[in-house]
Order: sequence, then structure tokens, then C-alpha cells
Amino acid sequence: MINKLNFNSYNKFIENKAYDAIVEEKKYIGYYTLPEQNIDSILAYCDSISTNIESIAVIGIGGSSLGAKAVYEFIKPVKNLKRKLYFSESTDPINIREILSKLDISKTHFLVISKSGNTIETFSIYKYIYSLQNNASAYTFITDPDSPLEKYANKINASVLYLPDNIGGRFSVLSTVGLVPLALCGIDIQALLNGAKRTKDSFFNDGYLKKILLEKASYYAKNHSQYHINCIFAYSDTLKYFCEWYVQLWGESLGKRQRNSAFNVGLTPIGLIGPKDQHSFLQLIMEGTRDKSVTFIKIEDFNNEMKIPNISLPHLEELDTLNNLSFAKLINMQCDSVMESLKTQKDIPLDSITLPCVDENTIGKLIYYYELLTSLVGELIDVDTYNQPGVETGKLILKKKLNAIIGK
Repeated sequence: MINKLNFNSYNKFIENKAYDAIVEEKKYIGYYTLPEQNIDSILAYCDSISTNIESIAVIGIGGSSLGAKAVYEFIKPVKNLKRKLYFSESTDPINIREILSKLDISKTHFLVISKSGNTIETFSIYKYIYSLQNNASAYTFITDPDSPLEKYANKINASVLYLPDNIGGRFSVLSTVGLVPLALCGIDIQALLNGAKRTKDSFFNDGYLKKILLEKASYYAKNHSQYHINCIFAYSDTLKYFCEWYVQLWGESLGKRQRNSAFNVGLTPIGLIGPKDQHSFLQLIMEGTRDKSVTFIKIEDFNNEMKIPNISLPHLEELDTLNNLSFAKLINMQCDSVMESLKTQKDIPLDSITLPCVDENTIGKLIYYYELLTSLVGELIDVDTYNQPGVETGKLILKKKLNAIIGK
């Protein structure tokens, strides 16, 4: 993974202080240790699921599903997976019906994921599906030890797996939450972890990513009042759901009241897919308010040689320049051209990430890169990266409304 920055660090002392804080944080924040975990028990559990199962369905929301979905949708187009993976994330009745229409429930294993064990959205969906399939062996529950969900699962004699300690949902993709559904559909989760470990080792062992991540995080922190919108412009449709994961990770981690002041701060994430969004959102970046930074992500080797046919069309002869050009080369030329056009503006912060190929190792590197970047920026803008009080407030209001319906 190659990351090129077009902006420089601003204070080595601040960078070193942030690095030291992350090293200290690594002692008690759980996601840092995930790349080195032993996955034998996860693989053994996945092997115990009946070979008659054709589909895996995740019932969960936010961090319980977005990370696994990002990896699955990145790998699915290039690998012949043994099972399909579905995600039921919304209480939208149209969405629920549409997903269920794709499933043979008798050949589907459901993963019900809730860290707290009482997520309203998750269990509204689960109750409906349970009314259709009440065989406990069709479900695996993933939760924290001693949660209400663990007690329920034990009551019905269903399987329970646990989240590791001190890992929030949006940082949980490399834990049981993401690894179990991915392994069940045939994704190489060891390669995924190996990729994450390469990023981790580079950062913590003075590799090239240490300098890049510290410079990038410190720039974002210094300029977060002006450039408070951060765009990922990913030139591959395989990264669509990675962008969704990034939006949750960035938004829920960095939009906070500062720890040592009364100021509300935050960096607004936006996920874009090229070439589609270069025909829309690009206009706003190019000529709109100078409040956005942009990170381009492109893929060096698509492992696909599909070419534009050598055909000349009447009245469209000027487009013969496309003939015999591979689509892989064309999409990267589009990416490079948009980057060059934005560089002419001088006052739009840009950087680019080049992924070598589409595989588990690559997406593992990228996921851990953004988790580290999030932790660094959170430290530098002085917020608690790992809580989400704004989200919790909405949950409490909803619970009061539900209780009022039944007169509690």
C-alpha cells in the first residue's frame, strides 16, 4: 500500500506526543491487539456449521455489520466464495422483506450481533425472523459476556461467541464480529489479519507508515476548523462499503465535545466512488467552499484485462482513442486526471493511497490504517475516540417512547 501526501507535518513535538499517547492507549484499547490473535477457535467453530448451509445472514447494525460488509463486498467480485453473505441492518420493512426473499431460511445460518445484548433495531428484526425460524441451531449470538443476549441464548440452548474486551463496535471488524461471518463464506481471515499486522508493524516499529500517519493526522488536527470535511474518493466499486464503514468510524469517533474544553469539534466524513461521483460531487470540491480535504484510493492491479473493443462508431470517431484500452487502465487514468485537476487549485489538501490488488491482505492493511488514523486524530483534537454519547442519547429517547406505548 502506497500513500502519497501533498501536505506536510507542522509540529514534531505534537506528533511525538500523539504517538506516545497511542502507545500508552494500546495497553487497554482492545482493537490494537487483534492482528496477532489466534483464530483457531473461530475456524473450528465455522467448520462446525453444517455444509448444508448455503447462506449466512448477519442481523446487526452499525459496527456489528459495516466492517464485515466492507470486506465481503471488496472480495466478493474477485473470489469464488462458498456461501453468500447477507446483512439485515435496517428496520425498514421493505428492506427486511427484500432480503428475506433472497434467502432459503432452512439453509441459512443467522448471526445475531449485539455488543450490549439489547439493541432495539437488531432484536426487532430478530423477533420477526425467529417467528419464521425458531430452531435455535439456526442462530449464533455474538455479544459481551453476561449480557442479556448471552442469558437469552443460554436459555434457548443456542451458540454464543464473545467479543474481546475493550473493543467498540466500529473498531470490531477484525474481531469475532467480522471474522466469523467472513470465514463462514470462505474469506481468508488469516490473510486479512496478516495485512492489518503489516500496517501495525510499520507504524509501531518505525516503518514508513509511522511518518505518513503522524503527518496526516497532525495536518487534519491543525486544520480541522477550516478543512472539516474529509472525502475519500475511491476509484473502484469494490470499495463502496469500505467508504460506508469509514463514514461510521470517522463520524462516531471524532464528532465530540473536547475532553478539556466545552467546544464541540469533529471531522465530517464523505465517501465517494469514482468515476461516478466525478460527474457530480467533484464540482463542489473543485469550485465550492474550501472546507474539504480529499484522499484518493485507487487499485494498481485489478487482475482483469477486459478491454474496450476496437470499434469505430459513425460520428464518434474522436472516441477511437479508447480502442483496445483496458478498463483497469482507463479508470486509473480517470483518477489521475481528477487528482491533477485538483492540484491546480493549490488550496485543496490532497493525498492518495494506491492498493496493490484486490485481496484480503490489502483490505486488512487499509482497515487498520484508518483505525490508527482515527485514533491519532482523536488524540490530537482532544476527544474520547471510543465513546458515543450522542448516539446513546437517541437510544434512550427511543426506549422512553416504546415504554410509553405499553404504559410503563
